Amino acid sequence: MMWFEALALLLGAILVLMAIGMPVALAFLAANILGAWVFMGGERGVTQMLNNGLGALTSYALVPIPLFLLMGEIFFHTGLGARMFNAIDRLLGRIPGRLSYVTVLGGTGFATMSGSSMGATALLGSLLVPEMNKRGYKKHMSIGPILGTGGLAIIIPPSALAVLLATMAKVDISALLMAGVIPGLVLASFYVITIWIQTRIDPDAAPAYDVTPIPLAEKLRLVLRDVVPLVGVMALIVVMMLFGIATPSEAAAFGALGAILVAIAFRCLTFEAMRKSVVGALKVTLMAYLIVFGSATFSQILAFSGASGGLITWATSFDLAPIVMLLAMFAVLLVLGMFMEQISMMLLTVPVFFPLAASLGFDPVWFALIVLLGLEIGFTSPPFGLLLFVMKGVAPPDTTMRDIYLAALPYISCTLLLVAVLILYPPLALWLPGL
Repeated sequence: MMWFEALALLLGAILVLMAIGMPVALAFLAANILGAWVFMGGERGVTQMLNNGLGALTSYALVPIPLFLLMGEIFFHTGLGARMFNAIDRLLGRIPGRLSYVTVLGGTGFATMSGSSMGATALLGSLLVPEMNKRGYKKHMSIGPILGTGGLAIIIPPSALAVLLATMAKVDISALLMAGVIPGLVLASFYVITIWIQTRIDPDAAPAYDVTPIPLAEKLRLVLRDVVPLVGVMALIVVMMLFGIATPSEAAAFGALGAILVAIAFRCLTFEAMRKSVVGALKVTLMAYLIVFGSATFSQILAFSGASGGLITWATSFDLAPIVMLLAMFAVLLVLGMFMEQISMMLLTVPVFFPLAASLGFDPVWFALIVLLGLEIGFTSPPFGLLLFVMKGVAPPDTTMRDIYLAALPYISCTLLLVAVLILYPPLALWLPGL
């Protein structure tokens, strides 16, 4: 069988199974079994595939996923994330577009703690959009910042999706988490500048309103009590990995322990909150492990059938510049993001893109961050970006999908600008891991 026939068989089986409603992980597993039977010698091939997949699940590199998720769930269910958000709200005072800035600053912190884009968008949308509507904010000023900030959870550590991508692509997890820190903060700054420009162009889009001023001593108390402990846990994770004090798995364990200790200190760690946190983390972890199993075996079958090697040879035969190939791969991510969710995109593209990127001489950490940004854009890409529908579910009833699409566009542009900066100046991502 020619390489393109093997690739068409495997991808076609996956797409057909997904089209009839089979869950993504199970669709990949079924296609892998078919591929192992055809290309690896029937029953013996299927047995070998299952052994290889189970071996991938025993990787120590997967440990950060449940621990990061548990940490975020604890922050969410104990109300610690809401405390930090309310503190930032009171600290900003009376400025035009105040609640939009609160969304970016507080939402960046919450997205970082939760590690979940959909969770951050759902919480911020249900919490802030009704309040901003009541204050006379136009829809693009209330919805847009939430959609943009929700995507930050993908690249700012601790990001479970970044750990998953690094595991699937065999990229250094600690380096990829570190690589997202500075670009993530730069992207948040782009969001702030976007809001400032929008309020200057149309002051009525986000009217200022009177708030009770608070003295300096109260501001310091809010920062020390409600902001520093939570930010401190995040900083602890980054510093421990940056200076080699702990591996990503150990740093994730310290992060989960830190979240528990902070919740105990604030007397908000109840049995029910802990139960919900463990159950929430367990559900996502099981899904992630199924995805790793499917991805590992899919990559091996692609290689064994000759599909991945043939595709790489074909793609590099055009003698195009590496930057053109990079833009072509990024364009594929953008197109897929309009119709598919991020896990499906990773499962389809990682086995092909990363070997191709290696053949083109791209730094694997830098390329992985570019892929993460492509996945982030996919979250908010019309017409079927996941965060668009999450926002529709929590927004006021008079909000149309057109309102949500238009609100997302400036923040998609910010991410595209960051991708351009990273292509022109890779040290923005690689400086911190290089330390």
